[in-house]
Amino acid sequence: MTCRVSFAGDTHPPVDLPAHANLSEHLTVQNSPLLFGCRTGVCGTCVVRVEGELPPPEEDEMDLLEIIAAGDARARLACQLDLCADILITVPREEP
Repeated sequence: MTCRVSFAGDTHPPVDLPAHANLSEHLTVQNSPLLFGCRTGVCGTCVVRVEGELPPPEEDEMDLLEIIAAGDARARLACQLDLCADILITVPREEP
C-alpha cells in the first residue's frame, strides 16, 4: 500500500510513499517544503498541520505539541507521523 503526501499551497508535487514510511527518511529539500531538525520529535522544527486520517500522537509528541502548537488539533510533528493514509500537509510559515 502506498500513501500520497501532498503539500498545500506549494510548488512541490505530491510524493507517494509506502505505508508507515518515516517522512524524515524520504522527504528532502528537493521534494518537499519540510525542514527536519533532530528527527526524533524533540526540537519541533518539523511541526506541520495535517489533513487526513492518522493515528493520534504518542504522549511525547503530544507534550511538545501542547507547547509549540497549543490549541491546534491538526498540528503534528512530521518526523513522528505514522503514514497510513493520504494526507495533505501545510507547513506553517514564520511571520516576517
